[in-house]
Amino acid sequence: MSGRDFLEVPRRTSPYRVAAERIRDHGELIHPLPLATVEEQAARCMDCGVPFCHHACPLGNLIPEWNALGRTGDWRGAIENLETTNNFPEFTGRLCPAPCEPACVLAIGGDAVSIKEIERTAIDTAFANGWIRARPPAYRTGRSIAVVGSGPAGLAAAQQLNRAGHRVVVYERADRPGGLLRYGIPDFKMDKALLDRRIDLLSAEGISFECDYDCGVDISGEELLERHDAVVLAVGAERARDVDLPGRELAGVHLGMEYLTGQNRRVAGDPADVLSAAGRHVVIIGGGDTAADCLGDAHREACASVQQLVIYPEPPRSRPESNPWPQWPLVLRSHAAHEEGGVRTFGVEVTGFEGDGAGRVRGITVVDVDRDSAAGARGLVRRPGTERRIDADLVLLAIGFTGVRPSPLFDQLGVRLVGDTIAVDGDLAAAPAVTAAGDAVLGAVLVVNAIAQGRGAAATCDAILRGSGQAAAI
Repeated sequence: MSGRDFLEVPRRTSPYRVAAERIRDHGELIHPLPLATVEEQAARCMDCGVPFCHHACPLGNLIPEWNALGRTGDWRGAIENLETTNNFPEFTGRLCPAPCEPACVLAIGGDAVSIKEIERTAIDTAFANGWIRARPPAYRTGRSIAVVGSGPAGLAAAQQLNRAGHRVVVYERADRPGGLLRYGIPDFKMDKALLDRRIDLLSAEGISFECDYDCGVDISGEELLERHDAVVLAVGAERARDVDLPGRELAGVHLGMEYLTGQNRRVAGDPADVLSAAGRHVVIIGGGDTAADCLGDAHREACASVQQLVIYPEPPRSRPESNPWPQWPLVLRSHAAHEEGGVRTFGVEVTGFEGDGAGRVRGITVVDVDRDSAAGARGLVRRPGTERRIDADLVLLAIGFTGVRPSPLFDQLGVRLVGDTIAVDGDLAAAPAVTAAGDAVLGAVLVVNAIAQGRGAAATCDAILRGSGQAAAI
């Protein structure tokens, strides 16, 4: 390694498995790069005086530091450094869109350091070598904390609070812990064995998991505060955005998350009558991650056809001048599922759903739209003469999430909502022994933001329990 590697070594990332092969199973998408190749990639890092990558990371990962360790083959040192800021690199190394990479200085006029690749390699190498082990706290404070929700925010909060010596019980509404990591993210993006491995480690560290608990119903907020000294709410933003269009009531029109949850249960071997795309003409409405996940699952079920409709016009393929580095680039993004087949159409608005005599959807009506800055909040206007019908017998709505699922728990705990998210003043919710984190506070965000939120809520909760004037232990 010459010190000129950022000039001489091209960027590389793990290649995807061949599409025709991978759509026949639910295994992870990539063929990992050899360790020596990833060390070359780490050597591309220039260790900038101002590490914009570090500042772009919601977790504040010390990216130049673990790049420097990785380039010399010190992967044990790299993972020890990474774990100081990130509880679950095996999740972010697969699921995070890596806002650090567009902020890399090399991205100004070239290809960024493959930071996400290096992060995933660090944690996978650590697990392969047995370096990641349960680390129960050396002492217990005698305090007990309830964490409501076991997605990335809840798991991060639980681990941090447990490390501080508190007893932690995680309450999960579903039958298994993991939140959207379990019942939202398809297996081809993250093998659920990785989630189970981490849950087993957290259990070995002393964290208890209580599943099939709908807090607020099966156990009240008052009971939670009787059993525990504090509560962390990490309930996610499960309320999916819906549409109020003619024909919405037809059979075959479903929320995308309903489909993804069922597919994850099917792949896990759960006996269930799940929503299926097999042999159907599928239309997915929406342009984000949930839509792409539905697309990937539809391919793996061998649907008859699949089309994805995005209401906004197609983004540019390179940064416009109004969107300079180091901002997040507002450009066209494609997922692995888009390489696997189907049609993605931009600038199309859905105006209704059409059914047959049995009350089942058979098509949707659409119209093309164009950008018009004077056309209201969306800035879109319909193009006359482009109205048409698209055949469909399964429609999946994947148009985002509006906030938390309604629950009596919030009133029981004295928690205030602003819109559909939990209001926090500073880092505290309205009740003094309650904190909140993740999508429940921010709305639907990235896994890396959720982990960062969980860590922050844990620090706040710990400070509350230690009393005013005492610094948090985490």
